[in-house]
Amino acid sequence: MVEGEQIMARHLLIAHQTASSEALRRHVVAVARQDPDAVFVLVIPATPVDHLRSWTEGEAVRAATEAGERARAAFAADGVTLADVRVGDGNPVYAIQDAFIGEDFDDVIISTHPSGVSRWLHMDLVAKATRALDVPVIHVESEA
Repeated sequence: MVEGEQIMARHLLIAHQTASSEALRRHVVAVARQDPDAVFVLVIPATPVDHLRSWTEGEAVRAATEAGERARAAFAADGVTLADVRVGDGNPVYAIQDAFIGEDFDDVIISTHPSGVSRWLHMDLVAKATRALDVPVIHVESEA
């Protein structure tokens, strides 16, 4: 590293239905204001599509892709560029682990629905990620 060179922080965002939520966007905008060089990568796990009686993996990937496109546009409207938007494994724990293959992040920001509604909180995702990773895990709970 060259003296005076600053290493930009890399933040991994994990979200699906809350990917363009106001709570997550407010959090990311606040981080970006503190560190204008911060890099944000959004991974949207291809979780099953609840409203369909039977779903296929293709439908789950399509729903995740669409959520990513909406999130990219919402963040851009807030002045934040997402360096990458990816569809991840349907299991959010695996999606997080996969994101760390060959890449480093300074923290993981997990966005969920409120307690009592969130499947990810019910499966204890935040605690599992905290135990599995050597970086801070931040939980952003969206409004209902």
